[in-house]
Amino acid sequence: DVQLQASGGGLVLAGGSLTLSCAASGFTFDHYTIGWFRQAPGKEREGISCVTGNDLVAYYADSVQGRFLVYLDNAKNTVYLQMNRLRPEDTSVYYCAADGDNLYTSTTYKYWGQGTQVTVSS
Repeated sequence: DVQLQASGGGLVLAGGSLTLSCAASGFTFDHYTIGWFRQAPGKEREGISCVTGNDLVAYYADSVQGRFLVYLDNAKNTVYLQMNRLRPEDTSVYYCAADGDNLYTSTTYKYWGQGTQVTVSS
């Protein structure tokens, strides 16, 4: 049974950092593209990052480029999203997903973790 377990959200002051984790069970990341998405109330889901599991190439949305870092720990079968210099507009529910195409097409992802809330206060 394939499952993704996201964790690490919380409340942080603007300018601070958080690292989200997405642990997989039932499959390994190394053959899939893993994406991070977020959705704030009343807004559309936004793709913010993805990483290809086979060659570890990472992609970022312009809104997070230079502030967020995605990386895999294959030994732990976990993907991380390190979020630095957080802004109030980063407040959202964050989701990890696997087996998709890229960060622009969330509907292509087959597996989804539950969301984790990130709140950035000013």
